[in-house]
Amino acid sequence: MTIERLGPIDPVSKYNKPERTQRPAEGQGKDSIAFSDEARMKAELYRATEQVRQVSDVRLDRVAEVKKKLEDPNYINDKVLSGVADRLMEMFDI
Repeated sequence: MTIERLGPIDPVSKYNKPERTQRPAEGQGKDSIAFSDEARMKAELYRATEQVRQVSDVRLDRVAEVKKKLEDPNYINDKVLSGVADRLMEMFDI
């Protein structure tokens, strides 16, 4: 009885052969991308948040207005002091 060889000794060798790649058919459309409405809304929210972060917290026009009022000696009276005290108490929950 004789045993004849059926194929290569290494059974993996037939899988290691490089295969030719197929080129895409000519005339296919260009790549495209589509964004959902939710993604657009989140992007707009992100842009708005970044713009707010870049803005200074100090409003120079208000600072100038307060400086001008404080320069006037008649500005600080009992009514102003009472109002400031009330606001401070509200802010600190007193």
